[in-house]
Amino acid sequence: MLASASGNSELINKSRNPNKPLVIGIVAGEASGDSLGADFMAQVNDLIEEVVWIGVGGPKMKAQGLQSLFPLDRLAVMGLVEVMSQLPDLLKARSELVSAFTEAKIDWFIGIDAPDFNLRVAKKLKPKDIFCVQYVSPSIWAWRESRIESIKKATHLVLCLFPFELEVYQRHNHPAVCVGHPLLHNLPKELVEIATHEQRRELIWNNSELHNFFANRKEDISQMICLMPGSRRSEINAILPLMLNAVNRLLMVDEKLCFVIPTIDKNHQYIVQDLIERQDESLRRAVAVAYDESQEQKDFSQSIMAMSDMIVLASGTATLEAMLLNRPMVVVYQMKKLTYAIAKRLVKVPYVSLPNILAGEEIVPELIQEKATGDSICRAVTRLMIPREYEQQLVRLNETSNWLKQQSSQSAVSAVINTWHDYLSNNLNHSNDTLSDNITDKT
Repeated sequence: MLASASGNSELINKSRNPNKPLVIGIVAGEASGDSLGADFMAQVNDLIEEVVWIGVGGPKMKAQGLQSLFPLDRLAVMGLVEVMSQLPDLLKARSELVSAFTEAKIDWFIGIDAPDFNLRVAKKLKPKDIFCVQYVSPSIWAWRESRIESIKKATHLVLCLFPFELEVYQRHNHPAVCVGHPLLHNLPKELVEIATHEQRRELIWNNSELHNFFANRKEDISQMICLMPGSRRSEINAILPLMLNAVNRLLMVDEKLCFVIPTIDKNHQYIVQDLIERQDESLRRAVAVAYDESQEQKDFSQSIMAMSDMIVLASGTATLEAMLLNRPMVVVYQMKKLTYAIAKRLVKVPYVSLPNILAGEEIVPELIQEKATGDSICRAVTRLMIPREYEQQLVRLNETSNWLKQQSSQSAVSAVINTWHDYLSNNLNHSNDTLSDNITDKT
């Protein structure tokens, strides 16, 4: 059950020191964490005026008042092999954060995703009587359940996004709450309710890059396909060439196909555009790379997804967005061979994309590692163009979305405030018990 705003405010006021602001350390490890962090910060900011935010985040978290200590992309490293090469700087970053948080005398530490980094920060902070929360559970439900012991040492509470994650915490008796993914509540309704062709017309008209691209395009459009190769440079370099190979093959099947790649910032756009410019002219004419430089489109990537007929994307949060937007998809992912070989031996679940994990079966195609080729992507997309296949996936995506929405428990902020209040109350009772024991011993 969702706690009321007034109830949350009352608990905060009872728990905090009225003579100082609530100081919260918060760290997001990647772009998706920036959105989660910003949503959490906005809810807290609505409840209390005197709150200081310090840590690491992106533009959305900065807009909510974050004093960012260094750029978010310093922590955005993925893969076992990749992390090892960046380990010295990651250790230095951890040390810098622990020192800054200690000096700032933070009350809470909220680690957003990036568990390998954030839990190590939390483990240093928890003994200092700082209330530590991991927002987004590590994938202990999928592999290395033994990590629960280190999670218990580092946190007072884990906020889970999905209901299937709770069982392992309940089994090990550690506080965890399923708060649901913010996309369940924050996804703009118009992206689902307004017809695809109307969204397409409005977005193209309002974005100069898309407007110029389509104004110069001579061919009619049969279908529009959104390509999302990921936001990290390593993902783009590994996955986008595979997608572009598939695009060349698809254009031989239907030259009227159109492809749009949304990018999260100007640097991301340059990286993608550089790879596009190396391709044949026929492909360059068929692919638009778009970025909302005006920042007027708050959910630009989601808007591109919603205006597309289908999406070819890397595994990650974007697969959940696509599912909630009712957009059929093909999931593609590839990583370094050694990283994949290690992960394959450890991971217990058979799927990598959230729609399939939630449904417990493969409702969207997954082309992973050696199965991710230009030919296999082309065949999967071509199959999805068959109306019967398209509608069948759409029905299963809708069923899974509706089930997930029914599982939401309470808001992340309510869960943190309630657990924090209990934590402070228990500490006070423990202190009183200790004092009473000392007095009894002395008498």
